[in-house]
Amino acid sequence: MPNPSSAVSRRTLVTAIGATAAAIATAPAAQAAAPSTPAAPATPAPAAPGSQAARTVTVPATRARSAAGRAAAGVRTDFPIQYVGVSWDGPRRGGAIRLHHEETGPGAWQPIATGCAGGPDVAGTAAKAAPVSAALVPADGAVGYDLRLPDGATNLRSTALDTTTGPARTTTLSPTTPVTFCGVEYLSRAAWGADESKRFKNGVENSPAKYYPLQTLTVHHTDTPNADPDPAATVRAIYEYHAITNDWGDIGYHFLIDEAGRIYEGRWSGDDGIPGFDANGNAVTAFHTAGFNSGNLGIALLGTLVDQEPTAKARHSLALVLALAARTHGLDPQAHVTFVNPVNGVTKPVDLISGHRDWLATDCPGGVMYATLPALRAEVAAL
Repeated sequence: MPNPSSAVSRRTLVTAIGATAAAIATAPAAQAAAPSTPAAPATPAPAAPGSQAARTVTVPATRARSAAGRAAAGVRTDFPIQYVGVSWDGPRRGGAIRLHHEETGPGAWQPIATGCAGGPDVAGTAAKAAPVSAALVPADGAVGYDLRLPDGATNLRSTALDTTTGPARTTTLSPTTPVTFCGVEYLSRAAWGADESKRFKNGVENSPAKYYPLQTLTVHHTDTPNADPDPAATVRAIYEYHAITNDWGDIGYHFLIDEAGRIYEGRWSGDDGIPGFDANGNAVTAFHTAGFNSGNLGIALLGTLVDQEPTAKARHSLALVLALAARTHGLDPQAHVTFVNPVNGVTKPVDLISGHRDWLATDCPGGVMYATLPALRAEVAAL
């Protein structure tokens, strides 16, 4: 991703794929799928570099309290918790959480549904590099929680997250923010409030960007609440959980899409090129499909799509991102390919546009969403 302070490189999102985006926007299938009103007003054409000053906004700083081992099973905070990030090694089923609220005390135990787990690639193997069981549990302003793990679980880690009420943090945006293309709003990392210092550990970038030719496109859901009133705050929670709690160094997805169809820039990819790629068109390696990340673009729909389909606007934006990526890289959206991980040589026969569960044992991207992938591939091919 371009640096948030680089307004010129941000504009390459539009200029580098302008012809492709224009072709897709005028395609009959895209017109039929487009929402009745755009996700955001059209942005004026970018001015010449240096003719506009960058502007600043304030974003709540993320507050977090992490614990490990036995201490992670019972945590109390002095801030309202929006999410609890939980992970452990061992059985995926059987974990439970009990939230504590200031006025009502401890609530009932509720099962933890382990969600869209990812992780970095491991040299020479397709084995996991992240906890087998992981979840981001909505906490609705709780002030504490207790955890109960299944038999055989080890290496417990948990993090209480507040991404809405922390002290204000100033963020610099491009003067052209927000950007829209094909009637859909795109939010840069700066626009959704990414704190770039979280990519660094002890003063060194935790997961330096690496780039490989694009081979496949993978669809996820974030397994977070539907009808989210503050999706940007949820993106910040996912970022903190992935980058800090899981120690991946950044958010695991290349792009995220909310129910209004807004597209959020995910994994940082440098100071040149367009989001997700370097200036040569190679995809930055992210952390969405452990063992199969390099050359695999991950797009996550915010929400839980186990029992419901994505909104029409979210699906439209997903199709646009997939079509732009496929067309600009000469890929057939309906192809079946053999993915070859350039890092570790692991191979996997898979549809070019796949679901997370095609790669690993997971419910992601949700049963209902997964069942729509054949239709989605045809829709993307028609754009």
